[in-house]
Amino acid sequence: MLIGELSRRTGVPARLLRYYEQRGLLTSRRDTNNYRQYAEDAPRTVVRIREMLDAGLPTEAIREVLPCTDGADRGADPCPEVLRTLALELERLETTLATLQDRHTALTAFRTASLDRATADGAGRTSTG
Repeated sequence: MLIGELSRRTGVPARLLRYYEQRGLLTSRRDTNNYRQYAEDAPRTVVRIREMLDAGLPTEAIREVLPCTDGADRGADPCPEVLRTLALELERLETTLATLQDRHTALTAFRTASLDRATADGAGRTSTG
Protein backbone atom coordinates (compact mmCIF):
# COMPACT_ATOMS: atom_id res chain seq x y z
CA MET A 1 0.00 0.00 0.00
CA LEU A 2 1.14 3.56 -0.68
CA ILE A 3 1.88 6.06 2.06
CA GLY A 4 -1.38 7.95 1.45
CA GLU A 5 -3.42 4.80 1.99
CA LEU A 6 -1.45 3.95 5.14
CA SER A 7 -2.06 7.47 6.38
CA ARG A 8 -5.81 7.22 5.72
CA ARG A 9 -6.08 3.81 7.37
CA THR A 10 -4.19 4.83 10.50
CA GLY A 11 -5.01 8.52 10.81
CA VAL A 12 -1.29 9.25 11.03
CA PRO A 13 0.00 11.99 8.70
CA ALA A 14 2.33 10.88 5.90
CA ARG A 15 5.03 13.16 7.24
CA LEU A 16 4.96 11.30 10.56
CA LEU A 17 5.05 7.94 8.77
CA ARG A 18 8.21 9.07 6.95
CA TYR A 19 9.66 10.08 10.34
CA TYR A 20 8.90 6.61 11.73
CA GLU A 21 10.72 5.18 8.76
CA GLN A 22 13.73 7.47 9.34
CA ARG A 23 13.85 6.33 12.97
CA GLY A 24 13.84 2.66 11.94
CA LEU A 25 10.35 1.93 13.28
CA LEU A 26 8.62 1.31 9.97
CA THR A 27 9.87 -0.15 6.72
CA SER A 28 8.87 0.19 3.12
CA ARG A 29 10.21 -0.80 -0.23
CA ARG A 30 10.37 1.39 -3.31
CA ASP A 31 8.41 0.46 -6.42
CA THR A 32 9.47 1.21 -10.00
CA ASN A 33 8.15 4.78 -9.69
CA ASN A 34 10.18 5.19 -6.46
CA TYR A 35 6.97 5.36 -4.38
CA ARG A 36 7.03 3.88 -0.91
CA GLN A 37 5.16 0.59 -0.72
CA TYR A 38 4.19 -0.66 2.72
CA ALA A 39 3.31 -4.23 3.66
CA GLU A 40 -0.28 -5.17 4.46
CA ASP A 41 0.56 -5.42 8.18
CA ALA A 42 1.94 -1.84 8.25
CA PRO A 43 -1.27 -0.38 9.77
CA ARG A 44 -0.92 -2.74 12.72
CA THR A 45 2.71 -1.72 13.14
CA VAL A 46 1.76 1.97 13.08
CA VAL A 47 -0.93 1.35 15.73
CA ARG A 48 1.67 -0.39 17.92
CA ILE A 49 4.09 2.50 17.45
CA ARG A 50 1.38 4.98 18.45
CA GLU A 51 0.48 2.92 21.54
CA MET A 52 4.07 2.89 22.70
CA LEU A 53 4.52 6.60 22.01
CA ASP A 54 1.33 7.30 23.96
CA ALA A 55 2.78 5.26 26.83
CA GLY A 56 5.77 7.61 26.82
CA LEU A 57 8.39 5.38 25.24
CA PRO A 58 10.96 7.25 23.18
CA THR A 59 11.56 6.10 19.62
CA GLU A 60 14.87 4.49 20.58
CA ALA A 61 13.09 2.24 23.06
CA ILE A 62 10.30 1.51 20.58
CA ARG A 63 12.89 0.43 18.03
CA GLU A 64 14.14 -2.16 20.56
CA VAL A 65 10.69 -3.37 21.65
CA LEU A 66 8.82 -3.33 18.34
CA PRO A 67 10.36 -6.50 16.85
CA CYS A 68 9.09 -8.46 19.87
CA THR A 69 5.48 -7.32 19.33
CA ASP A 70 4.91 -9.18 16.05
CA GLY A 71 1.62 -11.01 16.04
CA ALA A 72 0.57 -9.83 19.50
CA ASP A 73 -2.52 -7.73 20.09
CA ARG A 74 -1.09 -6.41 23.35
CA GLY A 75 2.28 -6.33 25.02
CA ALA A 76 5.37 -8.01 23.66
CA ASP A 77 7.22 -11.26 23.95
CA PRO A 78 9.02 -11.17 27.30
CA CYS A 79 12.47 -11.35 25.73
CA PRO A 80 15.29 -9.96 27.89
CA GLU A 81 15.75 -6.86 25.68
CA VAL A 82 12.10 -5.89 26.07
CA LEU A 83 12.04 -6.41 29.81
CA ARG A 84 15.29 -4.46 30.24
CA THR A 85 14.06 -1.57 28.07
CA LEU A 86 10.71 -1.38 29.83
CA ALA A 87 12.37 -1.49 33.26
CA LEU A 88 14.70 1.36 32.28
CA GLU A 89 11.82 3.43 30.94
CA LEU A 90 9.74 2.82 34.07
CA GLU A 91 12.70 3.87 36.22
CA ARG A 92 13.11 7.04 34.13
CA LEU A 93 9.40 7.77 34.50
CA GLU A 94 9.48 7.22 38.27
CA THR A 95 12.41 9.66 38.54
CA THR A 96 10.45 12.22 36.51
CA LEU A 97 7.38 11.72 38.70
CA ALA A 98 9.46 12.22 41.87
CA THR A 99 10.95 15.41 40.42
CA LEU A 100 7.49 16.70 39.51
CA GLN A 101 6.22 15.91 43.00
CA ASP A 102 9.15 17.82 44.52
CA ARG A 103 8.41 20.79 42.25
CA HIS A 104 4.72 20.64 43.16
CA THR A 105 5.55 20.67 46.87
CA ALA A 106 7.97 23.59 46.47
CA LEU A 107 5.53 25.60 44.37
CA THR A 108 2.69 24.96 46.80
CA ALA A 109 4.87 26.11 49.70
CA PHE A 110 5.87 29.25 47.79
CA ARG A 111 2.24 30.02 46.99
CA THR A 112 1.18 29.45 50.59
CA ALA A 113 3.95 31.73 51.87
CA SER A 114 2.91 34.38 49.35
CA LEU A 115 -0.73 34.20 50.45
CA ASP A 116 0.32 34.33 54.11
CA ARG A 117 2.43 37.41 53.37
CA ALA A 118 -0.45 39.10 51.54
CA THR A 119 -2.75 38.40 54.49
CA ALA A 120 -0.19 39.70 56.99
CA ASP A 121 0.49 42.84 54.94
CA GLY A 122 -3.23 43.50 54.58
CA ALA A 123 -3.92 43.08 58.31
CA GLY A 124 -1.14 45.47 59.30
CA ARG A 125 -2.35 48.32 57.12
CA THR A 126 -4.76 50.95 58.30
CA SER A 127 -6.99 53.12 56.22
CA THR A 128 -6.00 56.78 56.18
CA GLY A 129 -8.81 57.84 53.84
